[in-house]
Amino acid sequence: MAEPLKNLLHPALVTTMANQIASHSSRFETARFIDIATRDMQQLELMQRATQIRDALAVTLPDDFEQAAALLSASLPQSGRSGINGWALLPVSQFVAQKGLGHFDLSLALLKQLTQHFTAEFGIRRFILAEQDRALATIGTWTTDSNHHVRRLASEGTRPRLPWAIRLPALMRDPQPILPILTALLDDPEDYVRRSVANSLNDIAKDHPDLVAAFVGEHIAAASPERRQLLRHASRTLLKKGHAAALANFGFAPLSGIGATVEIGTPHVDFGNAVAFTLTILNEGSTPQQVMIDYAIHHRKANGSLAPKVFKWKSLVLAPGQTTIMTRQHAIRTITTRQYYPGGHRLEILVNGAVLAGVDFQLVMP
Repeated sequence: MAEPLKNLLHPALVTTMANQIASHSSRFETARFIDIATRDMQQLELMQRATQIRDALAVTLPDDFEQAAALLSASLPQSGRSGINGWALLPVSQFVAQKGLGHFDLSLALLKQLTQHFTAEFGIRRFILAEQDRALATIGTWTTDSNHHVRRLASEGTRPRLPWAIRLPALMRDPQPILPILTALLDDPEDYVRRSVANSLNDIAKDHPDLVAAFVGEHIAAASPERRQLLRHASRTLLKKGHAAALANFGFAPLSGIGATVEIGTPHVDFGNAVAFTLTILNEGSTPQQVMIDYAIHHRKANGSLAPKVFKWKSLVLAPGQTTIMTRQHAIRTITTRQYYPGGHRLEILVNGAVLAGVDFQLVMP
């Protein structure tokens, strides 16, 4: 069984943090910091633990933020010397966001240093909320930094809908200010950075689908395989929804003469097993057609309604008159992001975003 996520922050890590800070300040109250940071820690979840450690830093670091920032900077790993790193830096970035707004440039510089040892994507968002233009002017310069963690922070930290983080409502309404940052990173040599760019564009697509489809169309011509993969990943929500311009960007034209049927192999699915189904798809037209085949599971909710979740399947070209048969098994098992309920569910086949076939099945819970 996997270790609970909350245990990424634990008492031994807190002690290590305290010792690192104390090695640079004889005045640091090590015992007090450990006591506050670890109080009832076992009962707290991950972000609650991070907040408690942040509060312990606020109590025990110097009240003067410039002094506190200098002490934290000195406590980060240096060449040939260990320091605070990894998940221990999550509460550190929270501390900077909480106490550093009055020291804007100093705080952003510290977060830039911090992100090279653990992401600071949560910390910089407070600065974007407070002074968006000023923050983005600095963050925009990070796109050419030699450190790929800094470049990723430029895209990941500005994501309008970053998971687990406070949202950026102004950028949700108007994402134009971050498009130059994303454009500058489209061909970044690190896949780690390019995935972040794709995720940010996918965030934007949820509020501005036409804008992202147009952005992808503008940047896909003569794109390298790496950039094309980025743009495809950025378009994933639009493609699942059958957005016409997004489909056209990748050569998927409106359907003409495509027929499909689906047969269920498991009309009753015991929880923990899989729903099995067979798709038969036929091109009855006179020209080859490129098709993107997805499927949606309409899961039953507690109130009895159904909510769809789309899953990627396969893309292929169907010749005129060609029939293709495909089989699939989709596991119905415990996952952290979904609560399952017994009763009727529905499976639908989507081709180029359009529903072409569907069938019902029953989920049996233990």
